[in-house]
Amino acid sequence: MTKVGDSISAGNANWSFGGQVAATFDDHVSKSVPLYHQGHDLVVKLSDFFLSKGSLAYDFGCSTGTLLALLAERNREKQVRLVGIEPEQGMVEQARIRAAPFDSITIEQADLFDVALEKADLVTSYYTIQFVRPRRRQELFDKVFEALNWGGGFVFFEKVRAPDARFQDMMSLIYTDYKLDVGYDADEIVGKSRSLKGVLEPFSSQANIDLAKRAGFQDVMTIFKYVCFEGFLAIK
Repeated sequence: MTKVGDSISAGNANWSFGGQVAATFDDHVSKSVPLYHQGHDLVVKLSDFFLSKGSLAYDFGCSTGTLLALLAERNREKQVRLVGIEPEQGMVEQARIRAAPFDSITIEQADLFDVALEKADLVTSYYTIQFVRPRRRQELFDKVFEALNWGGGFVFFEKVRAPDARFQDMMSLIYTDYKLDVGYDADEIVGKSRSLKGVLEPFSSQANIDLAKRAGFQDVMTIFKYVCFEGFLAIK
């Protein structure tokens, strides 16, 4: 096991969100993902266009429930239902603590593929699909499209690959500089990269758009972009 920052250790090609990761996850991810909180703010403001009184929204891979709590606060007067789906017990425990002040939030401990989705007006996935096995990603997009009401929105943020090797080298090195700037040392950066081999599998921007369009979404656009981190909005 190698230290990867914020009191988290992981083995080679063996990153996991289980164990003790939940205890320091919010600090770790907010430093690991540029503009992490600003992305949350964007998702919350976008919810204004999709959630109305009685709407249902899902958050895939809700981790500690941070985004759900922000959505609940933003839509407190609309009597919406917000359902977070998260497989890891430690994350679920943290999410339920964070969701406790909001009657509108339910946290389900389950695999995304095992949940029968009700008709919804909004689905969010904040840096989650990149951890889904590539062979099953189309299935997940299809499931979202089927679950959404007409006019519903799918907001998903992903780490993405650059369109060619030259750009990829640039983006990777800029991201390494970013991690050094926020305080991670070289050993932690290498350890994290090694732990994510075969676990985090980014697709290109176009490949993510293609997944959405094959599922049936015709209206898809980029709503956020910082180097190799991108947010998309797809409307049914």
